[in-house]
Amino acid sequence: MGEPNLGQLNIRSINSGGYAAGWVLEPGGTPLMSINPATGRSIATVVQATCATLELAIGSAAEAFERWRQVPAPKRGEMIYEIGSALRRHKQALGSLVTLETGKILAEGEGEVQEMIDICDFAVGLSRQLYGKTMHSERAGHRMYEQWQPLGVVGIVTAFNFPVAVWAWNAMIAAVCGNAMVWKPSPKTPLTAIAVQNIIEPILKRYRFAGLMNLVIGDLDQVGKPLVRDSRVGLISATGSTEMGRDVAQVVAGRFGKTILELGGNNAVIVLADADLKLAERAILFGALGTAGQRCTTIRRLLLARDIAEPFIQRLKTAYSQVVIGDPCGSTVLMGPLIDRDAVDRMGDVLRLAVAQGAEIVYGGEAFSPPGCEGGYFVRPALVRADPALPIVKQETFAPILYLMPVDSLVEAITIQNDVPQGLSSAIFTRSLQAAEQFLSAVGSDCGIANVNMGTSGAEIGGAFGGEKETGGGREAGSDAWKAYMRRQTSTINFSDQLPLAQGINFSSGS
Repeated sequence: MGEPNLGQLNIRSINSGGYAAGWVLEPGGTPLMSINPATGRSIATVVQATCATLELAIGSAAEAFERWRQVPAPKRGEMIYEIGSALRRHKQALGSLVTLETGKILAEGEGEVQEMIDICDFAVGLSRQLYGKTMHSERAGHRMYEQWQPLGVVGIVTAFNFPVAVWAWNAMIAAVCGNAMVWKPSPKTPLTAIAVQNIIEPILKRYRFAGLMNLVIGDLDQVGKPLVRDSRVGLISATGSTEMGRDVAQVVAGRFGKTILELGGNNAVIVLADADLKLAERAILFGALGTAGQRCTTIRRLLLARDIAEPFIQRLKTAYSQVVIGDPCGSTVLMGPLIDRDAVDRMGDVLRLAVAQGAEIVYGGEAFSPPGCEGGYFVRPALVRADPALPIVKQETFAPILYLMPVDSLVEAITIQNDVPQGLSSAIFTRSLQAAEQFLSAVGSDCGIANVNMGTSGAEIGGAFGGEKETGGGREAGSDAWKAYMRRQTSTINFSDQLPLAQGINFSSGS
């Protein structure tokens, strides 16, 4: 199989899973093997961090925060600008490493690095726009306003499917807001995290803030749980399963910390009879098969107007049969492998359960080995006719399974779409302005993201990203998501020589 061009990213030069204002050369943990999911073979081994390394990382972040918060925000933006420039220089190499370690096709790997670059650009602009409000006081000679102050140390927990972009979403905004951070990446993608740390380290050191962005690669007991419990970490931003998020939320709330949770998605697309079916087909293919169905925004349910349901399903079967699956470094490949053997087994288990509950597999679903990729974790994407009431349909499965459901009206489609525990992304295809506006109204989609005539994946960084219900309610990236990384402070200044009280209260011993 083809090998990606890693350029100057020497991923074997540092095998430490700990960075605390510098690489921890003896992080003390057990070896962790990074596996290429396209071959099942080892890429490199990383020595994991321990509780002691985590303590060093949090301490380094806390020390850096004491100085960093005093740096004017536009000056912080200058450092973020340099990080963005470094990512531009290493875009191809880092994108190739993302492909190697996650199995994403090269276009998606480089696209993920582009997201990092985009959020750097956004953060640089944001450094001059951390606006507060000025309010009119009811008391004469008083001025009242609010401002935003940094939180302190931010813990960033990322998942394997976006191993670098989600870190950047959090890290760049958190840093420009005046915070320091500790990053715990997925143990399934340690090398991309090490590569990113190598890219940013010279910049951090040149600005004399080596401890601003720290890294700990380790298991739950040694790193994950202690990071979440630590009261010095003012905010935990965690991406992963709903089960993980529920545990994180309870622990952090117990110590009165803050959380940003980006959890499960069970995203639906509605296709009405008046839709542009070619447009819908293209969007559904990418939305259902991008990252081999392992995105939180992957299309998992397709609600089709009954008049077009069967012809459209046949179109999808034809399109699915033509998707090239194989070596993600190949120029014609549109879908790579799942992340590991467990993911393949889980997909098989879910499909068997779906059939037992009454669903019908109309295409794909089996594991196989493309030529030249023996030992990899490949599957054929599945199309499954299913009743929307089936319990399995209401669960998120991180695999390319698309449930097909005919509907008789827009109201029915919206009801079915919303009748799941998750609430991340949603979309409708229609030429009707009335239908589109109904979908976007208060009685329409209950998701954090609602699109018209486009799929559920590929969110731009300019808008706030996140969802409702069991998706966690967190928001990252653009708009005013930056406020989650700061604390609000209301201030009133008395520039008079009187001391009037609010609400007209008279608290005086005089007559």
